[in-house]
Amino acid sequence: MISEQLVDLSRLQFAATAMYHFLFVPLTLGMVWLLVIMESVYVMTGNVIWKDMTRFWGKLFGINFALGVTTGITLEFQFGTNWAYYSHYVGDIFGAPLAIEGLMAFFLESTMIGLFFFGWERLSKTQHLMVTILMAVGTNLSALWILIANGWMQNPVGAEFSYVTMRMEMTDFWAVLFNPDAQAKFVHTVSAGYVTGAMFVLAISSWYLLKGRDIEFAKRSFRVAAAFGLASVLSVIVLGDESGYTVGEAQQTKMAALEAMWETEPAPAGLKLIASINEAEQKNDWEIEIPWVMGLIGTRSVSQQIPGIHEIKAKNRERIQSGIHAVTALEALRANREDAAAKTLFEQHQADLGFGLLLKKYVVDVRQATPQMIQQAVDSTVPKVTPMFWAFRVMVGLGFAMLALFGMAFWCTLKLQCGQRRWLLWTALFMLPAPWIACELGWFVAEYGRQPWTIYGVLPTHLSVSTLSVGSLYGSLAGFIGFYTLLLVVEMYLMVKFARIGPGSLGTGRYSHEPLHIAHA
Repeated sequence: MISEQLVDLSRLQFAATAMYHFLFVPLTLGMVWLLVIMESVYVMTGNVIWKDMTRFWGKLFGINFALGVTTGITLEFQFGTNWAYYSHYVGDIFGAPLAIEGLMAFFLESTMIGLFFFGWERLSKTQHLMVTILMAVGTNLSALWILIANGWMQNPVGAEFSYVTMRMEMTDFWAVLFNPDAQAKFVHTVSAGYVTGAMFVLAISSWYLLKGRDIEFAKRSFRVAAAFGLASVLSVIVLGDESGYTVGEAQQTKMAALEAMWETEPAPAGLKLIASINEAEQKNDWEIEIPWVMGLIGTRSVSQQIPGIHEIKAKNRERIQSGIHAVTALEALRANREDAAAKTLFEQHQADLGFGLLLKKYVVDVRQATPQMIQQAVDSTVPKVTPMFWAFRVMVGLGFAMLALFGMAFWCTLKLQCGQRRWLLWTALFMLPAPWIACELGWFVAEYGRQPWTIYGVLPTHLSVSTLSVGSLYGSLAGFIGFYTLLLVVEMYLMVKFARIGPGSLGTGRYSHEPLHIAHA
């Protein structure tokens, strides 16, 4: 059996590298469409300030993209080094979208980024704009294929297990491609990236306005960011509802944990604003709830129930007991593929194979599992409720706070007062980290909430890891964290450096850093 420490360290290493990587991704996704907007205005009006805006914000985009690529490459290598059995078990399905992402999206994105930076004097205005648009398309296609792969991990459709090859095999590529969970995750994630890009431009533009420098440049950047940010944050909230619906359909365990819903409530279930969660006794000591809302989000009906944790555990116990037969039959088929009785038994219980494999964490021969082991496996099917519950609420709270900020910023742009509300400028500046925090919490909810599975309901996490030494994992974990921290420091240093210099770094001679007076609101 695989040691629990090995599994925990492998999970920690992948989580650390993934969350470091996702510090760079949202800004890339959001900034690129802001560049498209700015350059489009330049092409339509011929006003050179919009070209300068595209070049300046493009410089910051380029710094972020370069470091994002560096941190992203190691993630795909880890599937082979740290998660070898996972790669063997589901590589035929999971590898396909990642390969397409590399061949179709990443090369398009990288080629267009090169032309974006070095084609200003070699391409016409319209040609360069097309390059910028294709760069944006490539960036979003990269996100699409990666999220299709991740969405399949959350909701493994279009595939089935073959006892002949002992692997998952794709049966319907289009089901994988149009997986509802993947599509909802894609639109929700890229919208969150758009909010991040808008907040970045809004905050730095606010700093220029507070300093009274590069006023016309900053005002235009502020207006674009305010309008784009408002549309994006509204999209995040609306599409978050769709994401909640897909979770309610495919991952009821995650939904119950998010809501700290221990008992199945009469339909439609209410949405808990806050609660005092007692995990030891598996109940909430008290809670404040909005009636009906969770039922409408999770089921889109007023009559369908959302199962609570206790009901889910009872069903999972039955599936684990059924899975014991599936694992036993599969082991017999491995010894003799012509065993007709084993084949019949496996086909009867195949849907619960993954649940039977949960017992492999506690015993080699699942037929020898004791009632205590079965209870441990049942309990493991539900992630800890407290971190899920509060991470989700902090994420949602930050989303509505950003909605208020972008709404006020957009209102001020309509009133032509974006440089006169100092309290708004300071708020935008201090809200700069908010979208990153919300994005990281969103990924925590998505990935931690899937446990104990790497492939939901199919492959337990403890069976997915490579056979490595604990010492090597400690060493690589320390190395990755050290290297990624260095990259993050480099990014922040370069971003701050060029943001402080401002559009004057373009060397056009059109910008002065002399402070101008800004009226107080």
